[in-house]
Amino acid sequence: MQPLYESNLTSLPLINKGKVRDLYDVDDRHLLIVTTDRISAFDVVLPTPIPGKGRILTETAQFWMNKATDILPNQMADDVQLADILTPEELKQLDGRGMVVRKLKPLPVEAIVRGYLVGSGWKEYKKTQTVCGIELPAGLKKAEQLPEPLFTPSTKAEIGEHDENISYEEVVKLIGEDKARQVKQYSLALYQMAAEFALERGIIIADTKFEFGEDENGVIHLIDEALTPDSSRFWPAKTYQVGKNPDSFDKQYIRDYLESLDWNKTAPGPELPQEVVDMTLEKYQEAQARLMENS
Repeated sequence: MQPLYESNLTSLPLINKGKVRDLYDVDDRHLLIVTTDRISAFDVVLPTPIPGKGRILTETAQFWMNKATDILPNQMADDVQLADILTPEELKQLDGRGMVVRKLKPLPVEAIVRGYLVGSGWKEYKKTQTVCGIELPAGLKKAEQLPEPLFTPSTKAEIGEHDENISYEEVVKLIGEDKARQVKQYSLALYQMAAEFALERGIIIADTKFEFGEDENGVIHLIDEALTPDSSRFWPAKTYQVGKNPDSFDKQYIRDYLESLDWNKTAPGPELPQEVVDMTLEKYQEAQARLMENS
């Protein structure tokens, strides 16, 4: 598959280019989200695309949103089709990377749920026996499952900036007590549903990130992406061991490669060698196949 680092559509006005997604205006009620093959790490967009990643993320996000409709509504629109708004050439350019969604007002919070002690949470726990300020029992080991999943929200940073962990109380200040409660409940319910489903297919979801938006009536919807290898840590259950750095089906492989370089984690990011690109794509494909097969 030809990589799509940046979309170039002339049928619709471009609204914004994010780290991975290009956003286009469709009409007064709809947007087009194009999930490109760009990949970011440490909040920096890397110059090397992962060919086909955008299609995998689009299909995976749609899959999970359809599965989660009994928990909450989502952004997907079924009253406008891609073929109605794009030329045949543009459809070919996107090649499965586009999704028409409803216009919703994004909430200014990234809703992170952690089910296992890893990454920045493990680093913090070793120092203070807490994760994002939440006290945990003593004696937990690296990659160990937490006593219960934790809701650990963060800010939504601009490109090139870093997200910052915030407390639940700060979420209440940002969006109000009622919406904060809903976001926490929805996040934990989504994680629990997905974690159980994935585990039956040999994947541990160690942690993940959700984003939410509200409609004109204040009803909260699931938006952006959900439970993809870009927004989650996926581990193969077969090789998982407490105390060890697990293998993964996500972009942790790229993070580990970048950690081996003499790079200060600021833009511009380094080019990725072909073997890293190929291995990353293989991991994403494996995660999608396991999750979506026979579903």
